[in-house]
Amino acid sequence: MMENELISKKDLLESAGISYGQLYRWKRKKLIPESWFIRKSTFTGQETFFPRQSILERIEKIMNLKEGASLDHLADLFSPQHGSAHLTLQQLIDRNIVSKIVLDLFNKLFQAKEEYSFTDILHLRITDSLLQQGEISIAEAELLLRTFSEHAEKLQDENMNIMLLRKMGIPLVIFYPASQDLLLDYETKIIASLSLNTFAEQLKMELS
Repeated sequence: MMENELISKKDLLESAGISYGQLYRWKRKKLIPESWFIRKSTFTGQETFFPRQSILERIEKIMNLKEGASLDHLADLFSPQHGSAHLTLQQLIDRNIVSKIVLDLFNKLFQAKEEYSFTDILHLRITDSLLQQGEISIAEAELLLRTFSEHAEKLQDENMNIMLLRKMGIPLVIFYPASQDLLLDYETKIIASLSLNTFAEQLKMELS
């Protein structure tokens, strides 16, 4: 992680307008991941730093949501573990959660289901979003859905990022821990890069 992507604890408290006690209470309640507290040596000794964008976005969400929800509910919302919701095909269509195009694509690739799990819905939602934004083709949507299916269990309890790449016209899908950076050669084009956990948070809020 590059130095300019980090923010010190002192600067964070000032920028976010929160207290030391609030920060560590949210840590204890698992609203902020332990892995975001990065200890580094400085000329004044050991100091704590955070991934700048991630921590500032998380604190903004906590501040916006904490009046209407308990900290335990927020901890569940921010958890990388997937939710427990199940919806039928018709419910997904009626609630405009996933387009019929992507549902038909999913049902063509896999056996049709009476109910779709939260994990299914999340994978459909991500694929649908990228397809509707024109980021990926139908063939790449199929590749993404197949890759989700292949690694579904491994992805459920981890804070992972997804990257879609093209090299010499060939699409690639990569899942990697959100705490890590990827270094790519100059010939590889990044088509889309997103956080699985961010999409899961949004979907949990929508379905709750």
